[in-house]
Amino acid sequence: MVRTPLTPEERERGERLGALLREARAGRSMVEVAASAGLSAETLRKIETGRAPTPAFFTVAALAGALGLSLDDVMRRCAFVPV
Repeated sequence: MVRTPLTPEERERGERLGALLREARAGRSMVEVAASAGLSAETLRKIETGRAPTPAFFTVAALAGALGLSLDDVMRRCAFVPV
């Protein structure tokens, strides 16, 4: 299966998600948050750095729960807003 290239908007949304997760993680370690969400630290690192800009819904939901974020807030802060 060939994956279609990401659009610039998808890349930007991934960058916004990564920034939001880093900000929400604050003083907590990447390992601690990843374990709380049931993910590997490497998966969280890829999402935070934008190398995995389109994580699965349940991955985002697990991270939101581990960080005390609502999915509505994640959506508002990460959705593409045309200029």
